[in-house]
Amino acid sequence: MTRIAFTASERPEAQEGLLRLVKRYGDSAIEEADVIVALGGDGFMLECFHDHMASGLPVYGMNRGSVGFLMNDYSEVGLPERIAAAEKAVIHPLRMTATDVEGQTHVALAINEVSLLRQTRQAAKLRISIDGRLRLGELSCDGALVSTPAGSTAYNLSAHGPIIPLDARVLALTPISAFRPRRWRGALLAHTAKVTFEILEAAKRPVSAVADNIEVRDVLDVHIAEDREIALNMLFDEGRSLEERVLAEQFSD
Repeated sequence: MTRIAFTASERPEAQEGLLRLVKRYGDSAIEEADVIVALGGDGFMLECFHDHMASGLPVYGMNRGSVGFLMNDYSEVGLPERIAAAEKAVIHPLRMTATDVEGQTHVALAINEVSLLRQTRQAAKLRISIDGRLRLGELSCDGALVSTPAGSTAYNLSAHGPIIPLDARVLALTPISAFRPRRWRGALLAHTAKVTFEILEAAKRPVSAVADNIEVRDVLDVHIAEDREIALNMLFDEGRSLEERVLAEQFSD
């Protein structure tokens, strides 16, 4: 029998499901488990990976939230069999290194995206370099983001960025409400690219940097690169892989 460690968000339906599943299948400690089952929504799935990244365990999500793009359907029947037959998606997170106005360095990982966002009513002004080469001297905008393929259907898609197949080995660089240059729609980058944002007029136009749910305010520069040393394993029901979901999203209404 698969040794399962259950975890759940604070939503009432997630907590109710947790009680039912633990009663039926037991609950192993993380140190003894073969897999983590996370009950909640997509946000909680990301939290689970951040909290238990060091364990190296695969995570099988069950939707007890709202959207649930990264989750499997909730059912109390045949869970070990579903996990045994599940398809695996390997995700490499982005590593963000941000320096704030106090000179402090902040490091965080992002499974979906790293986004830079204006903090006040005034537009942000960003300078963008790729692999040490200046590519855009000044982008006036609400912000910009770098997305992994797994995150390309989340905030990136809402910002009109491209949906990326998981095996494409590229990252999306997407502006958020670009004002100048108005027609710049972003770029697709090799997954090995190192992206640097410099904040222009930082005192007048403060910017925050957000790696998934970790925010650093008043940044001066932000460096982003894929961390190939970390491999996160998501499990999806047979026939409903993450690759299939990303593909289907491109043909949805």
